[in-house]
Amino acid sequence: MSFNLLETRLGRLIAFFLLYMTEGIPLGFAATAIATQLRRDGIGPAEIGAFVGSFYLPWGFKWAFGPIIDVLEIPGLGRRRGWILVTQGLMASTLAIGTLIPLPSGLWLFTIVLLVHNTFGAMQDVAIDALAVNVLSESERGLANGVMFAGANIGIMLGGAAILALSTVMPFQATYFVVAGMILAVTVFVVFPMREPKTERVVVEGDTRTPLVRIAGDMHAFALTAFRSFLGSRGAFAGVFFAILPAGAMSLGLTLQSNLAVELGMSDASIGALSMWSSIINAIFCIAGGWVSDRFGRRATLVVSIALMSLPVLYLAGELLRAGWIMPAPEGVSVVAAAPAWLVTAFIVACLAYSIANGVMYGVRSAIMMDVTNPRVAGTQFTAYMALMNVAIAYSATWQGASIEAWGYPRTMLIDAVAGVLCLALVPLMLKRGANDAPDAAAPKRARFLAILLGSLCVGWIAYSFARESLGAASAIFETLFTLGFISGAVFLLASAATLWRSAPTQAVVALVVAPLLMLLYARHWSATFAGWLEGPLGATAATWSVHAIFLALAAAGAVTLFSLVSNSWNEVREREDAA
Repeated sequence: MSFNLLETRLGRLIAFFLLYMTEGIPLGFAATAIATQLRRDGIGPAEIGAFVGSFYLPWGFKWAFGPIIDVLEIPGLGRRRGWILVTQGLMASTLAIGTLIPLPSGLWLFTIVLLVHNTFGAMQDVAIDALAVNVLSESERGLANGVMFAGANIGIMLGGAAILALSTVMPFQATYFVVAGMILAVTVFVVFPMREPKTERVVVEGDTRTPLVRIAGDMHAFALTAFRSFLGSRGAFAGVFFAILPAGAMSLGLTLQSNLAVELGMSDASIGALSMWSSIINAIFCIAGGWVSDRFGRRATLVVSIALMSLPVLYLAGELLRAGWIMPAPEGVSVVAAAPAWLVTAFIVACLAYSIANGVMYGVRSAIMMDVTNPRVAGTQFTAYMALMNVAIAYSATWQGASIEAWGYPRTMLIDAVAGVLCLALVPLMLKRGANDAPDAAAPKRARFLAILLGSLCVGWIAYSFARESLGAASAIFETLFTLGFISGAVFLLASAATLWRSAPTQAVVALVVAPLLMLLYARHWSATFAGWLEGPLGATAATWSVHAIFLALAAAGAVTLFSLVSNSWNEVREREDAA
C-alpha cells in the first residue's frame, strides 16, 4: 500500500487538509492559548494585541517568498515538498526554543521567536499553495479550498482549545512540545512519504545567470505583473482596498475574545471548549458558505455574511454595557470580580453566532478575490490579496488592544462593528475579470491616485506627530492608520521601481532607496527608547527632538518621492503582462 496521499483524489483532500491544519495549529496556540495565559499573568490587552498582531505580519509579506521557493529547489526533496519539510522542521524548532523563555517577563523576546516561527509558517503556506496548484485538478479545486480552510480552523482549535485543556493537567511550558509534536507528526506521516509530481521550470536557452540573479529577476517580474494586475481593472483595484480593510467585525476572532473570557472568570477548560466548538462551527460553515454562494451568488452571500458578523459583536457590547462591564482589569490583574452567569452565557452565545457568520465569509471571500484576479498572473495576484488580508488582521489586533485599554470593551466593539462593514461599499465594484483582459485606460490614473493618497498620509503623519499628545486615546487609531500607510507606501515604491526602471531610471532608483526608509518609520513606536540612548550626551529635550527630527525626515522623504511619481505617464501599467 502506498502512503503517497497525492496519488488519489481523496488522498489529496486529506493531505491538504492536514497541511493547512499545521498552519492553523501555531496560530491557535498563540492567539488563544498563550494570549489566555498572558492575561492570567496580568499582561494588559494592549500588549497582548501588539503580540498577536506581530505574528500575523509575516503572513502579510508571504508574497516575497514566492520567487525564492519557485527558483530554489532543495536537492533530492522535491521542488515544493522540500520547502514544506524544511519549514515544518524549523517551525517545530522555534517552538522548542520558546520553552526556554520565561513569561511574562520575556514577552519581547518570545514575540521575536514567534515572529521567526510564523515567518517559516508563511513560507510553508506559499509552498503548500504552489503544490496545490500543481497537483489539484480544476474539478476538485473548489472543494479542496473549502477543505483546506476547514483544516486551518481545526488546527486553530487544536492549538488553542486542546492545548488549554491540556494545560489543566500538565505545565503550560510543556504544551509547546505537544504543539511541535503535532506539526512533526504531519511532517513524518504525510509530507515525508509524499511523492511530488515533477514540474519542469521554463529555462531560457543560454541563460547562465546564478540562482540569486534569477531570484532578483523573478522578483522584478513579480512586482511588474502584480502591479499591472492590481491597477488594470476597476474590480482588481477595488480588491486591493477590500483586502486591506477588515472583512467584517474582527473583535470576537482576535484577542478581545481571550481577554474577555479570562476577565469574565471562565476556566481554561471552559475557554478551550468554547474555542473548540467555535472552530468546529467555523469549519463547517466555511464549506457551507462556498456551497451557498455557488447557488445564490457570491457577492450576495458575502454581503450578508459580513453584515451578520457585526450583529453578535453589537449584541455582546450591549450586554456588557448592561452589566457595567466596561474597562479591562488593571495591569497586573486578570480578574477583578465574578461575572454574572447571564453575561457569561451572552458571551458564549455571541462567540458561537460569530463563528457561523465568520465561517460563511471565509468560504466566499477567497472565491470573490479569484473572480477579480487576472487568470494570467493568478498566483502572483491572489497571493498578494491574501497577504493584504493578513496585514488587516495584524493591524486590527493592534488597534483593538490599545482601544480596549483606552475606551473599554463596548466602545471598541462598536467601532469594530462599524469598521467591519465599510468594505461592503467595494463589493459592487468587484466584477469578474475576463481571461484575456488587458489593463484598461484608467490604469495610469489609478497609479497616480495611489501616489497622491500615500504621499498625503506621509504628510498627515508629520502634522499629526506634533499634536499626538492632545489626541489621547484616539492616537492609537491614528497610529494604526499611519502604519498601514507607511507599509503600503513602501510596497508601492518597490512596485514603482520595477515598473519605471526603463522609462524613468532615476526615479526608480530613488523609489528603491526610499522604500525601506518608509518601513523604518515603524520604529517610531520606540522613540522614547531611542531618545533615552541619546539623553546622556544631548540632554533629555535635545534627544527627544533629535529622534523626532529623524522620523520627520523619513516621512518627508517618502512624501516627496511619492508625489514626484504623480508626474509620470505610467503608460507601462497599460502594457500586457506578456510584453514585459
